[in-house]
Amino acid sequence: MMAKSNYIRKLIMESKDSDHVTRIDLSDIPGGPEMFEKAAKFCYGVNFEITVKNVAALHCAAEFLQMTDKYCDNSLAGRTQDFLSQVTLSSLSGAILVLKSCEILLPISRDLGVVRRCVDVVGAKACKEAMFPCRSPPNWWTEELCILNIDFFADVVASMKQRGLKPSSLASAIITYTERSLRDLVRDHSGRGVKFSDPENNDSEERTQQRDLVESIVSLLPSERGLFPINFLCSLLRCADFVNTSLACKNEVEKRISAVLEHVTVDDLLIPSFTYDGERLLDLESVRRIISGFVEKEKSKGLCSVSLQRVAKTVDSYLAEIATYLELTVSKFNAIADLVPKSARKSQDDLYRAIDIFLKAHPNLEEMEREKVCSSMDPLKLSYDARLHASQNKRLPVNIVLHALYYDQLKLRSGVEDKEGAVVVVHEAVVTRGQVKTDTTLAKENEALRSELMKMKMYVSDLQKNGGGASSSKAPLLVSNKNTKHTFFSSVSKKLGKLNPFRHGSKDTSNIDEDLSGVDITKPRRRRFSIS
Repeated sequence: MMAKSNYIRKLIMESKDSDHVTRIDLSDIPGGPEMFEKAAKFCYGVNFEITVKNVAALHCAAEFLQMTDKYCDNSLAGRTQDFLSQVTLSSLSGAILVLKSCEILLPISRDLGVVRRCVDVVGAKACKEAMFPCRSPPNWWTEELCILNIDFFADVVASMKQRGLKPSSLASAIITYTERSLRDLVRDHSGRGVKFSDPENNDSEERTQQRDLVESIVSLLPSERGLFPINFLCSLLRCADFVNTSLACKNEVEKRISAVLEHVTVDDLLIPSFTYDGERLLDLESVRRIISGFVEKEKSKGLCSVSLQRVAKTVDSYLAEIATYLELTVSKFNAIADLVPKSARKSQDDLYRAIDIFLKAHPNLEEMEREKVCSSMDPLKLSYDARLHASQNKRLPVNIVLHALYYDQLKLRSGVEDKEGAVVVVHEAVVTRGQVKTDTTLAKENEALRSELMKMKMYVSDLQKNGGGASSSKAPLLVSNKNTKHTFFSSVSKKLGKLNPFRHGSKDTSNIDEDLSGVDITKPRRRRFSIS
């Protein structure tokens, strides 16, 4: 072996053992004991087989042992070089297998140029197959690349880019590689069996590898937009969220989804998020950023495009899907609903359905909160059936119900036939909104008026009960005369005058049922204290 290996020759010559027994350490030899055995067989003339799978390791071992043409003729390194050139690197499949075997031979396989040589051959032959396929199916070469690790795959993609391969072909290779390498993550995003609070799972080597893999794949995506299907991008975003990649990685995928958002479905937008105890939630922030990015792009065009209208319907359907989640607050619901311009919704029926589901799933909301939920909706853009449902919906706040009622009332007065999808005259819409706002205010003032009248009635009743017969003698004390500025009934009268919504209108007092006997009001005012 000293005659064939310069490395072994130097170790023995430099040994200073006095007992003439030299021990040398060859534990660092590439390929381990198996490759040393084949090298020894080569030195002693024993036949062995060089294959596609062992040629890279055998070549690295020969270089490590310095079994090259420099130190002897017909060297092992020369034999492996010939096999690489004439056999393995002559086909795409052979070059990929050799490149795969180099994964356990780093860094020596890269230092010796074996990796670079294989990458160049794979890149050149893959480009040729992509442009001039000679096998069926045409993208068979993308399946072959899936056996490589992400680092070698990235090297091959860079090589193909340098050779001018079309971005669509690169995208096809990346999609195939991603679906194969992230198969488990793509199929199951539920997080079953994974508890993030468990340190063994949270910082495990496997999870770290998955995170690095997803980030590397995202970094390989071509800069051209629209190359990847929307379901692929959404699956990739789910994986990024599941393994907790960097924010920059997530933002890059979100931007690509925004570019083709008009093709998205509700299922695609249901991106899960996970708490530290493994509980599944929804990643509403990602969805909000995706929709916001798309809307900003469409606004720059200055038109309410068909794509924006399609996205508006998808967003409303998405809101209806997530409305039953108890963790969804009013502010988060409105934050997503308000992203879409109101002009993009030709009909508000889908949004009304989402609001109704939300109110039903959150029955403990106060009146102000229910009004806030409904603020994203324009009741005048509801269809006839939706308005009919809204007018009888007890979950809605009173102003929305009044909107629905007044709309049909105005249309009946104007003699306009109500057809589903008909556009309301702008003047009628303005009148309706103003009337609803006024009547809602009057309804609230009327409640305050009722309260004041009840207090006054109770006060007079107490005076009559406590004073008995003397009430008549005490009554004059309560009379409002011209010289008295601040008496009880004068202050109440002023307050009622302010609260009366019809002080300049109807004189109807048929609804007043108050017993004010014993009270002398010199100039009674005729008011209407309730709304029938």
